[in-house]
Amino acid sequence: MKAEQTSRRQRTGGLTAAAIAAVVTGRHPDPFALLGPHRTARGMELRVFLPDARAVTLAAGGIERVMARRDRAGLFVAMLPPGVTPPAYRLHVTTAEGMRVQHDPYAFAPVLGPLDDHLLVEGTHERLYDHLGAHPMRHQDVAGVHFAVWAPHARRVSVVGDFNRWDGRCHPMRKRHDSGVWEIFIPGLGEGTLYKYELLGPDFALLPLKADPFGFAAERRPATASVVARTDAFPWTDATHRRAGGDWHRRPMAIYEVHLGSWRRTPDGGFLTYDALADTLIPHAAGLGFTHLELLPVTEHPLDASWGYQPIGLFAPTSRFGDPAGFARFVDRAHAAGLGVILDWVPAHFPTDIHGLARFDGTALYEHADPRRGFQPDWNTAIYDFGRREVANFLRASALYWLDRFHIDGLRADAVAAMLYLDYSRPEGAWLPNPDGSNDNRDAVAFLRAANTLIYREHPGAVTIAEESTAWTSVSRPVAAGGLGFGFKWNMGWMHDTLAYLAEDPVHRRWHHDRLTFGLLYAWSENFVLPLSHDEVVHGKGSLLGRIPGDDWQRFATLRAYYGFMWAYPGKKLLFMGGEFAQDSEWDHDRGLAWHKLDQAPHRGVRTLIGDLNRHYRAHSALHARDCEPDGFRWIVADDRDNSIHAWLRLAPDAPPVAVVCHFTPVPRHGYRIGLPHRGRWREILNTDAAVYGGGDLGNGGAIQAESVPHHGFSASADVLVPPLSTVWFVFDPE
Repeated sequence: MKAEQTSRRQRTGGLTAAAIAAVVTGRHPDPFALLGPHRTARGMELRVFLPDARAVTLAAGGIERVMARRDRAGLFVAMLPPGVTPPAYRLHVTTAEGMRVQHDPYAFAPVLGPLDDHLLVEGTHERLYDHLGAHPMRHQDVAGVHFAVWAPHARRVSVVGDFNRWDGRCHPMRKRHDSGVWEIFIPGLGEGTLYKYELLGPDFALLPLKADPFGFAAERRPATASVVARTDAFPWTDATHRRAGGDWHRRPMAIYEVHLGSWRRTPDGGFLTYDALADTLIPHAAGLGFTHLELLPVTEHPLDASWGYQPIGLFAPTSRFGDPAGFARFVDRAHAAGLGVILDWVPAHFPTDIHGLARFDGTALYEHADPRRGFQPDWNTAIYDFGRREVANFLRASALYWLDRFHIDGLRADAVAAMLYLDYSRPEGAWLPNPDGSNDNRDAVAFLRAANTLIYREHPGAVTIAEESTAWTSVSRPVAAGGLGFGFKWNMGWMHDTLAYLAEDPVHRRWHHDRLTFGLLYAWSENFVLPLSHDEVVHGKGSLLGRIPGDDWQRFATLRAYYGFMWAYPGKKLLFMGGEFAQDSEWDHDRGLAWHKLDQAPHRGVRTLIGDLNRHYRAHSALHARDCEPDGFRWIVADDRDNSIHAWLRLAPDAPPVAVVCHFTPVPRHGYRIGLPHRGRWREILNTDAAVYGGGDLGNGGAIQAESVPHHGFSASADVLVPPLSTVWFVFDPE
C-alpha cells in the first residue's frame, strides 16, 4: 500500500525521495510532472533543477524569494507569490562563474498541439520540418528555441549543448505519448546555438549523443553538433524565375554536374564558400549556356570521400562552404543568371556513424530491423525502413524541404536501383524476399511514387530525375499510369554503349557500329537524360579524353565529335565538371579541376565547342522539343558501318529540321550523299572540325544544297564533305 502511494505521488508531481533521485540522475519518466510550477495544498510551488547553481532566487512582480535547496545535487523549491502565473517569473542563478538571469523552461506549455500528434502518428504531416527540429521563436511572449524530435522508444531525451555544459539532466524533454515525439521550449537560446540530443534507450542505457535528424545546420566536420538556424526567412529575389517553370520534357535541358568541394579550391587548398562559388561557378556555367547546375549532395555528411552520398543531415546544407543563408544566396544568384539548381538527393541509404540516425533511440528506428533489408554491405550503410510511415514521411519531407525553403528546381534520386530490388547486390540467402518469393521492394516503390506525387503537386515546375540502371519499367512514367512518377531517368545503357564505342580503335569501330544505334531501339521507353557523370571519371576509369585511343589530335577530335553526337541525340544532356574543357586526368575530390589546361589551345577549343553546342541546342527547337517523343527523330543513315558514319534528322513542329552527320574514323569523306526531306539550302551551323575548336577546318563552305534527287528514302539529297572524326549539323534554311 505504501509503495502504491509513493508511485501515485511521483506521477502527480509529489516530491518523494524516489522522484527527486530520478530527476537528479536524469531518469525521471516525466520531468514536467515534477519540475516547474505545481499547485499544492499550500499554493503554487516552484521546483527547479540547476546542477551548477550555488543559490537561486525567484523574482516575480517586484518580489524576490530565495529558493530552498531540497537536494544537494541542485534541486531548489519556493512558493510563487500570489497572482504570479507561469512563465512570468525569473530565476537569478548564482554559480561558480557568476550570476545569470533566466526563464524556467518547465514553466512553458507545449508548442505542438493534438493535431500535430495526429498527423505525426498517421505519417501524413507533409512539412514535418515546420514542427520537428530546432525553431527559434517567441512562445508565451518569450524568445527562445523550440526543440522537437521523434524517438518513441527512448526512456528519456534531453537537449544538450554549451548552454547547459552538455549535461543531459538539465533539459529533459516532454514526451508526447501518441506520436513518440519529445519536445521542449528553452527560453533564451537563439540562432547559432550548438546542440545535440542525449537519449536513454529502452533499457535505460545511455546512447551516444545524436545530431538532430531535422537539424537545419551543422558544425563543420569533424565536429558533429547541430546548429540552431532559421531557413524560412531568406530575402529571395527569384520570383520571376520561379514563375517561369513548365514542362521540361519539351524544353532544352543541359545540366552541368558539379562537386562543390573540388570544382575549384583556394590557393591554400581550402574550400570556396557558397558566395565565392556564386562569384565563379555560376558565371562559368551560365556563360557556357547550361540550363541547370546539378550539385552532388550538399546535405551534411561526415566523410569528404563519400562526395556527399552518405549524408547525416538531410535538412542541412553542408557547413564546408558556409551557412544555410550562404547556400540560399548561391541558389538565388543562380536563378538570377538563368540557371536552375538540381540537388542530388539520397534516400537509398545512410551511414552508421554513431551521431546519426542508426539505432537512433536504441532501436532500429529509421532503418529496417532485419539486416537483410536494413543494411547494405557494399557501402557499409543502413537502409531506411520505407514501410514505416514515419520514416517514409521523414524522407518525403526531406525532398520537399529543399524546394520549399531553398527554392531548388529539382532533385536527382541517387541509387534508385538499390531501393527497388530486395536482392540488390546480395548473394542468395542474404536477402529477405516477399512472401511470394519476389524481389521487388514494394515499400520503396510506394515511397517513391508518393514522394514524386507530392513534389509535382506542390511544385509543378520542378523536375525529379532517377539514377536507375536496370530494366525496371516506367520509371519516368506518371504514377497514375503505373509508373514511379519521376520526370526523367538517366540513360545508363546509352552511356555505357557509347563510351565503349569511343574506346575502340577507329579501325575496329566498324565492328561495333551498333553500340551507337542500339539506344534508338528504346530511346523513348523513358524520358531520358544522357549522363556523362562523375561516375565515369573515377575509380581508375580515367578521364573521358583519356579513354580514347590515338594521338592527341585524334583524341581531341573524337571527343569533340562525340559531344556533337550527344547534343544532337534524343535526350536531355548532363556533363560533369571538367568535361567542358577535356580535363585529361581523373577527377580527384581532394583538389580543384586542372584549370591551367585552358592555357592550351585544344582544351580551350573544347570549351568553346560546349558553349556553341548549348547555344544551338537552345536556339533550335528541333534539337530539344521532341527529346522524349519518337516523332522528333528520323534516321538518314543507320547502317554505314564501313565508314563509321551515322546520320539522322531532329524534328519539331513549326521548326526547321536539323540534319546531323557523325563520323568516327580519321579519314575525310568527300561527296558523301545523304537524303534530306527538303530541296534547297541547308546551312552548316556546327562543325566540330572547325579551327576555332582546334580542328583541321574542313567543311562545306557554310552550307550544302539539296537537290530533288531521292536518296535514303527522302525526296531530296545533297553531297556533304564529312571531316575526319567529326560531327556536322545542318539546319534547313529556305531563305
